[in-house]
This record gives sequence, C-alpha cells and structure tokens, in this order.
Amino acid sequence: MRVLLSTTRDRLLLALQYQDYRNLWIATTCSASAAWALIIARGWLAFEITDGSLWVGIVTFAAIVPRVFSTPISGFLADKLDRQNLLRWIFALNMVNNSLLALLVMSGQAGPWMLTFLALVNGTLRASQMTTASALIPNLVAKEHLMNAIALNQATQQGARMAGALAIVPLLGFVNIESAFWLCSSFYVFGFLQVSRIKTKSTGVIDKNQSFLANLFEGFVYVYRRPLIMSMVLLVLAHCAFTMSYESLLPAISEDKLDAGSVGASFLIAGIGGGALLSSVFLAGVRSISIRGKLFVLFAFSSGVGPVLLALSDNATLSIGATVFMGISQAGFMTISHTIIQSLTEDHVRGRVSGVYSVHVGGSMAVTNMANAAIADVFNASAVLVAGGLAFVVIVFFSLGSGSLRKLYFPTDEPVSLGSAVD
Repeated sequence: MRVLLSTTRDRLLLALQYQDYRNLWIATTCSASAAWALIIARGWLAFEITDGSLWVGIVTFAAIVPRVFSTPISGFLADKLDRQNLLRWIFALNMVNNSLLALLVMSGQAGPWMLTFLALVNGTLRASQMTTASALIPNLVAKEHLMNAIALNQATQQGARMAGALAIVPLLGFVNIESAFWLCSSFYVFGFLQVSRIKTKSTGVIDKNQSFLANLFEGFVYVYRRPLIMSMVLLVLAHCAFTMSYESLLPAISEDKLDAGSVGASFLIAGIGGGALLSSVFLAGVRSISIRGKLFVLFAFSSGVGPVLLALSDNATLSIGATVFMGISQAGFMTISHTIIQSLTEDHVRGRVSGVYSVHVGGSMAVTNMANAAIADVFNASAVLVAGGLAFVVIVFFSLGSGSLRKLYFPTDEPVSLGSAVD
C-alpha cells in the first residue's frame, strides 16, 4: 500500500507538493463546483418558470458569453496586476452575487430576466477567474511539472461537474431550490479563503510604449501569428460548439427521456463529471509527448461519439453510462489542448493568451447552447446531440490533413519550441 501511494504521489500528484498550487487547486475545485451546481439549479428554475428549453438556453448563454467580452480585459489585468490579489476580488464578488440570487429566489422575485442578468454577472466573474488562474499556474510549479499541474487543474474543473451536481441533489430533491444557491455561495467563501493563502507574487509584462488597446489585443496578435496555437484554438472552438454545448439540453433530456426532473439532470452532469475526473487524473501521469498526441486523436474522435450515445440511450443506466463516456473523452481532449497551448505560450503574455482562448471557447459554447435550446424546442434534444457529435467527427477527420495539427497528433518526444510555433 505504501508503494502504491508513493507511486501515485510521484506520478500523478507531483504539482500538489507546492503549497501555493494546492491552495489554488482547492479554490478552483470550490469555484468550479459552484459553477456547475449553478448551471443545473438556474437551468431547472428557468425550465420550471417558463415550461420550455429556450429560457434555459438564454440563461446558460448569459453565464457563458462573458468569456467573449470579459476575458480580453481580465487577461490584460492578469498581466498588469498581481494575479493572487485579482483572484481574491473575483471570489469575493461572486460570493456576493450568488447570495443576492439566493435571496431573490427565496422572495419569489427571481424571474427569467433576473436569472439571466445574475447569470451574466456570475459568468463574467467566472471567466475572469479562469483566465487569471491559468496565467498564475505556471508560476506556482517547476517547469517540468507544468503538464501535471495543468492536468490536475483540469481534473478539478471537470470533476467539479460531479461534485457540484451531487452536492445539490439532496437539496433539490428534499429541501428547496434556494438552498442550492446558498450552497454555491458557501463554495465561493471557502475558495476565497484558499486564494488568500497564496503567497506567490505573479504578474505579466505590459509594454509601456504601446497604447492601452495595443496591449489589450496583444494576445490576439500573439495567437494569430503562430499557426500551431491558432490551429489548436480553432479545433477547440469546434469541439466546444459541437460536443460540449449540451447544458441547455439536459433538462429536456431528463424530463422527456428519463422522466427524472431536476434530479435526473443533476445525475447526467455528475456522470460527465465523474468521467472527466478519471480522464484528467489519468492524463496527469502521462509524460510522453508521443503518447499524448495519440491520445489527443483518440479523445477527439470519441468526443463526437459521446453525444450520439446519449441521444440513442433509452434508460437511465445507459444514459449515465453515455455521460461518463462523454466526460472521459471531452475532458481528455480539453486537458491535452490546454496543456499544449500553455506549453507554447511565453509567460509575459500568458494572461492575454488565456483570454483569447476563453473568447473562442466561451463564445462558441454560449452561442451554440442558445441555438441548441431553440432548435430542441422545434425538433428534440436528441436530434441536436446527434447532429453536433457527427459534425465534430467529420471535422476531426479532415483535421488529419492539416500540417500544423499533424505535428501535435503525431509528435516525437522532443517538445515543440516556442520559436517553431511562430509563423
């Protein structure tokens, strides 16, 4: 047993030896759990109030779309200000926002428009937190442990789907929905306390000879001039649009196919989170860049298959099994994608590049979530899942012909240098 624990620590949990990284990892787990619990609770409340999927899509859109307009600014701030202090403010403001939402639900004043507005505020703060944390992580661990740190961070982001969903199941099923919102506020309180314990000082570099706008958009220039990074960003955009924009569909899937209401939606999200956690922890132990590339291709194709399996399932057991498969493949794809992009990015612009990444990811998911909800009201949620999954399988097949992406799919074990990533 001691040998097993030692092997697990030395292979999978290397980054957790750093105290500041552990503090951030715990805080990220809390915030991600709150975010996924909110997606379920807000979505179900909107579904109950309006008796349709469209408002679920609108509220989900409001929670995700801030990645488009807020992350360039938060990325700029993450390169200009102390990243730890910025995170403290973000956690504190999200705690206040969610407490206000809980009070409004208790008083019966949380209509669809108010849900949408507060989701927009929550999404803005959440996107800013993710961008700032991504820029901070490389400064908390040794360079040789960066991939492990990113994989463990992704494990918390993805595994929190399960933690957040399961945390509110008893509240939704046996107490009331406002208690779920209070639980989310408590997650942010604990996250704030953990972030406050981080001692590392970390900032980027802002060129004082450039204008504000030039510095603000430096991340876009950096990404668009580097074919490897740009190819990765576009592939991730397609992945998120076609395979991961399912949140607005889950209430309808749960109600129409499983007849399980809000509890069923929570279990579907938990299944995705459980699979995602397994995948991310497994990848934390992968050190070979060649193996990582082959896994990247495998996860890309299987990400398209997962939604199809969920659409075709006709009972609760098969549906949860399909969501576990979705979590494994989607989290595997996103973990490797994020690791590659961070390894190709220089620290002085890391915050702004993280912002650019979030713009593409969040924008695609926000728009597609709302579009999927509207289409599902006309056709059905299963048809939307099948169409998106098959579309991404086709995209991955054609991506095999891209010279830039082939370098990532089938690399040697020599890391790609920053210089080779520049056009």
